[in-house]
Amino acid sequence: MICLIAVLLASLFPVFAGGSAESLDNADAETRIVTDVWNRDVEIPANAERIIAIGSMGPRMAAYLDVVDMLLGTELIDASSMSVRYDYSPVYHDAMRRLPVIGTGGGSGENNAYPEEIIMLDPDVIIAGFSREACEELQRQTGIPVVSIRYRADGFIDEGFYRSLRLFADVVGAEERCEEILSYIDECKADLKKRTERIAIEDKARVYAGAVTFNGRHGFAYTYVNFPPFDAVNALNVADELADSQIGSAEAEAEKNGTAYIGSNGFEVDPEKIIEWDPDIIFLDPGNMDLVNAEYSANPGYFESLRAVQEGNVYTMPSSNSAGPNITYLLMNAYFAGKVLFPEEFSDIDFRAKSSEIMEKMLGRDFLQEMEEGGLYYGKITIGGHNG
Repeated sequence: MICLIAVLLASLFPVFAGGSAESLDNADAETRIVTDVWNRDVEIPANAERIIAIGSMGPRMAAYLDVVDMLLGTELIDASSMSVRYDYSPVYHDAMRRLPVIGTGGGSGENNAYPEEIIMLDPDVIIAGFSREACEELQRQTGIPVVSIRYRADGFIDEGFYRSLRLFADVVGAEERCEEILSYIDECKADLKKRTERIAIEDKARVYAGAVTFNGRHGFAYTYVNFPPFDAVNALNVADELADSQIGSAEAEAEKNGTAYIGSNGFEVDPEKIIEWDPDIIFLDPGNMDLVNAEYSANPGYFESLRAVQEGNVYTMPSSNSAGPNITYLLMNAYFAGKVLFPEEFSDIDFRAKSSEIMEKMLGRDFLQEMEEGGLYYGKITIGGHNG
């Protein structure tokens, strides 16, 4: 009898053991691990279908990947009004403004989410353009996995963007769309490089980008080292002589640690330094011209001493950065810079047609007219006077 019971138990045990293992496998299949830009291993649902995209580049990447329909909530900056400062807004504002507000928005990297509202929406995952600490804080507050896709440009659409977009795409299952976008960007980058890489330095105009948007709006003396549109066409940016002092070791540390780059490329230069540089051509963000024109009113002599101003070589350069880089505008700005700085090499480019192509590839439709109506346009500009 004892032997019979032992045999029965032995025959049953594999069944029970097998059942436990199968349940464990099913449980494992319900989640997976992804590694975010801070090298945080985050356990997320295997099939994330309900998402929150928040912080720098969160909503923007959702728009590029055409997964706005997966969003459960929106940020206050997207709910309040359409703004062409965010390249995705003209296309997706109507869809986003109908969603519950789940955070303030902006590019600070801090945790500006509304945890209670997010908990009520019960997303599968939160995709955030936040710092490591902010992500961990929001995850503790909500009990929901938070994956960071934080990205700050280090030059022209660098590898950090590719990594972040691929991470977002992996989380939501949009890999095919992601590679389509990145392949198009590769084509543009190769085209821009090919047109300008052999131009001798002595044949290049010395250029300055002022009134750039970086962590907010700024006046004339706020500029950028490694300015992406200039880098794209191998332009001679006068501010790059200050790159080491502005970036320091941030670039090297990010590469060494395999984490996101968080250097500060935007900075305010001494106005007298711009006089010393006396650039041949100046580009200004038209969205910040109210600030520049106020500065002109206070000190017109300063601006009129600049050769580019005297000769009418001042052009617009719509905001490359607002709560993260506007990748669509970066591409358009690079081609516009090429047209202005190297007219012979870009003589075959119809800028309006190229802009339309870029917007349709990145966001699904041409919204150049809306950009212009919102104050972001391409062309010459007169400081302190009427636009040219």
